[in-house]
Amino acid sequence: MENLFRALTELRGRAAPLFLSTGVATVALLIAGCAKPIEKSEEIRPVRVMKLQSSNVDVDAEFAGEVRARVESRLGFRVGGKIVGRKVDNGTLVKRGQVLMQLDPQDLQLAQAQSIAALKASESNRDLAKAELKRYQDLRDKNFVSQALLDSKETAYKAAQANYEQAVAANKNQSNQTGYTTLVADVDGVVTSVDAEVGQVVAAGSSVVRVAQLGEKEIVIGIPEDKVDTLRRVGDVKVRVWAHPNDLIAGKIREISPIADPATRTFTAKVSIPDAPADVRLGMTAYVNFASKTPTPWIKVPLTALLQQNGGSAVWVVENNVAKLAPVQIGAPVGNDILLVGGVASGQTVVTAGVNSLKPGQKVSILGDDTGAMKSVAADTGASGAHAATADMVSVIHSADAGAALGGIAK
Repeated sequence: MENLFRALTELRGRAAPLFLSTGVATVALLIAGCAKPIEKSEEIRPVRVMKLQSSNVDVDAEFAGEVRARVESRLGFRVGGKIVGRKVDNGTLVKRGQVLMQLDPQDLQLAQAQSIAALKASESNRDLAKAELKRYQDLRDKNFVSQALLDSKETAYKAAQANYEQAVAANKNQSNQTGYTTLVADVDGVVTSVDAEVGQVVAAGSSVVRVAQLGEKEIVIGIPEDKVDTLRRVGDVKVRVWAHPNDLIAGKIREISPIADPATRTFTAKVSIPDAPADVRLGMTAYVNFASKTPTPWIKVPLTALLQQNGGSAVWVVENNVAKLAPVQIGAPVGNDILLVGGVASGQTVVTAGVNSLKPGQKVSILGDDTGAMKSVAADTGASGAHAATADMVSVIHSADAGAALGGIAK
């Protein structure tokens, strides 16, 4: 038994170099015959592009807004008190002089009665002073009283007359105050808001009803801060309401707020529409379009498309998925865009993102182009498959060598 084990060990030692050299040679031959040399793939840069278009439209912007009356009044009582009657609702059409709300008039009526009594008392005092003055004037003519006494009676009469006039004015004022307990419409219009209800105690001057006049209407919009100066110079303004999108109404910028709204950070603009048809009602959604044209066409590109090179400006033009550098002459900036006045033509395709990572003649893949993406994926898949096939072949060779070695030992 020991002799048999020793013989097998000597046999495996002498056969191992032979099997090892044979396996390595076989692997080398298989790799040389099956594997192809891996070609180095050319780098393809993904970019975003846009197609150039020439236009003579300098400004083309549209903003949504709301139809409002040019004049909207916030009405309130001129005296304070408790509301006892409300005669209108939101949307009620009112005429000039129509009653809107009423206050409790009891306290003011008592004050008016007091002023009437004071007026009567002052009137009696004036009449008495006038009669005494008449008598003393007769006595003075007969030289029965002194001039000093007559002067005192004249002074008393003048004071009584002044008190009477004061009472008359106070009575008129109190009569007006009593009339202020009834709130009436001062113009023809429509009620847009009711800010107080029956039973509420309101102070003098506080708004209780809003009435919009039925005259000229306007559109209120919010303009971003980077468009204020540009739109201020635009003369062609068109308005369309959502209910009638195909009907255009001529508009005119009437007012642009000098300060931004603290909530939206936009500048409130009011566009008047004096020729608005009757079916344009308050509260409707409207769109205001601003448009202006230049005498000659121009091409506009984003600022991200420009590349500074050799003291000048250039853009990357893409033709057949190859980037070419084209020097351009730039004009005035328009917001986040720039006008190009030379170097490119309408219909060309330029890169708008990734301009700093390109070089002349470099191939590019357009982001959003599914055809280019599929070709790239297919190329990557082919290369990965070749590497995987080579790895599998080497694995098979090693398995074959190991089996052969074991088979020889067993024999």
